[in-house]
Amino acid sequence: MKSMTGFAKTQFEIESKTYSIEIKTLNSKQLDIITKLPFLFHEKETEIRSLLSSLLRGKVEFSIIEDSDKSNNISSINFDVARTHYDDILKLKEILNADSNGDLLSLVLAQSDVWECADVKELTDTVWQQLLLKIKDAIVVLDNFRLQEGEVLKKDFIYRIDLIESKLEKIPPYEDERIATVKERMRKYLLDLDIPVDENRFEQEIIYYLEKFDITEEKVRLRKHINYFREVMDEQEGIGKKLGFVVQEIGREINTLGSKANHADIQRIVVEMKDELEKIKEQLGNIL
Repeated sequence: MKSMTGFAKTQFEIESKTYSIEIKTLNSKQLDIITKLPFLFHEKETEIRSLLSSLLRGKVEFSIIEDSDKSNNISSINFDVARTHYDDILKLKEILNADSNGDLLSLVLAQSDVWECADVKELTDTVWQQLLLKIKDAIVVLDNFRLQEGEVLKKDFIYRIDLIESKLEKIPPYEDERIATVKERMRKYLLDLDIPVDENRFEQEIIYYLEKFDITEEKVRLRKHINYFREVMDEQEGIGKKLGFVVQEIGREINTLGSKANHADIQRIVVEMKDELEKIKEQLGNIL
C-alpha cells in the first residue's frame, strides 16, 4: 500500500554546477504533473514527464534548480534576441499610437531570454545522462517515502476495520433481547384490548413481524466485505479506488443494520461503526 503524499529532494554537482531536484506529490484523482525547469532543460520536458508517469496518480510538482558557481555563470546579452524585442516594442508603440517616455532599453533587458550564460550554450548529452540518473534516483526516494506513509495508513485501517468487526460481534445478544421485547409489547397491546389470544397464531404473527427486522443477511455480508477489505489491502499498488468501492459496500450494510435495528443499543453500535468507517474514508483519499 502506498500513499499519494510524498517528498524527495537531492542535491548534486555536474561539471562544476550544482543542481537540486525536488519532487512533491499530493492527493489527486488523476495524474497531474507540474514541472519547473531551467531554460536549458526545456527540450527534455517530455522525457521527464514520461519518467514521472510511473508515479501513477496524484498531483506531482517537479523542479530542477541550477545553482552554478558565480565564476562560471557570467551572463552575456544575446544581441539578436535583444534587437527583436526592441523592434517589437517600437512597433507596438506605433500600433497603439502610444506616447510613452518609458526606458525601452530597460524593457528589453528585463526579458529573460535576452540573457544567456557564456559557458553554456546547449545541453550536452553527458550532462543530461548524469541528470537523468539523478531524476530516477529521486523518484525511487519518493516511492520509498510513499511506501512508508502507506504502511502507517494501513495500520490505521487495520485498527479501525477490526473495531468495526468487534462492534458487529456485540449485536447478537441484543437480537435475542429485541425478540423478547417485541413479544412483550404485543402481548401488552392484546391485554389492553382484552382480546383472547391463540398462542399458535400469536407465535406465527411474531415470526412474520420479526422477519421484517431480521438482520442476519446484513451481518453475513458485512463480515464478507470486512474480510475482502483486508484482502485488498495486501494487494499491490493502485488499490485506493478499489478500497473505496469496498468501503461503500460496508457503509451500505451498516446503514441497513441501523434502519432495521429497532433497538436502541443496536443503533448505538451502528453509530459507532459509522464513525470508524468515516475515519477510514477520510484517509482513503491518500491511498494510491
